[in-house]
Amino acid sequence: MISKSTISFIRSLHQKKFRLQHQLFIVEGEKMVDDLLVSDFIIHSLYANEKWEERHMKSNSKDLLTLVNDKVLEQLSALKTANQVIAVVHQPDYTFNEIFEEKNYLVLDGINDPGNMGTIIRIADWFGIQEIFISNDCVDPFNPKVVQATMGSLFRVKVYESDLKELFSMNSEKYKLPVLGAILNGKNIYSELLPAKGLLVIGNESRGVNTDYHKYFTHSISIPSFNRNQQAAESLNAAVATGIICSEWNRHQSL
Repeated sequence: MISKSTISFIRSLHQKKFRLQHQLFIVEGEKMVDDLLVSDFIIHSLYANEKWEERHMKSNSKDLLTLVNDKVLEQLSALKTANQVIAVVHQPDYTFNEIFEEKNYLVLDGINDPGNMGTIIRIADWFGIQEIFISNDCVDPFNPKVVQATMGSLFRVKVYESDLKELFSMNSEKYKLPVLGAILNGKNIYSELLPAKGLLVIGNESRGVNTDYHKYFTHSISIPSFNRNQQAAESLNAAVATGIICSEWNRHQSL
């Protein structure tokens, strides 16, 4: 059984202010929860129907499970179509130790579309990028739509909310890792010699990367359009651009 107050509490986690207040977020769907169960994330509680329970009898988190019917799952869900299981999860307490290693990082400035944010986290996971820094005006990475769009990659990629100016300053003063800024008037990514490691900066689709950060770029890059039609698209979707650049960046490293 589940009480009305518990239903109300879980539904409140659809909103950022309550996620911040309780430091909890929700995860929905069988695949997502399967990934969650083998991650280091701490589960607060699980709510599922009997079909899900039958397939997960050996789950180590079975003591956290409350059986509910599909009607209740619909009440709890942030999606149009509810899944068989919903988990309430503690937000990880990630603390950046202010030490950059010789590896690849993503830096996101003003990415406020949940689908884009989730997809970028998934792209980072695919290309082996384990840490992402996001500006304070980015969408909450624990927004239900973001979580869903990551398809489980959120459990493998650390996302830090950061003051980007301080982040870039620290890098330029201490570590001097190359900084690749994706901007419209940057150099052609297919002809530019890219560094093996560094920070890749992706900006808001409409505004681009904050111009205050351009001075920190060691490489200003862009993806050229091959459409000669005057009515061609003005820009690429931020997640699509991230995928293309990460692919080219990794190709350079394997040459």
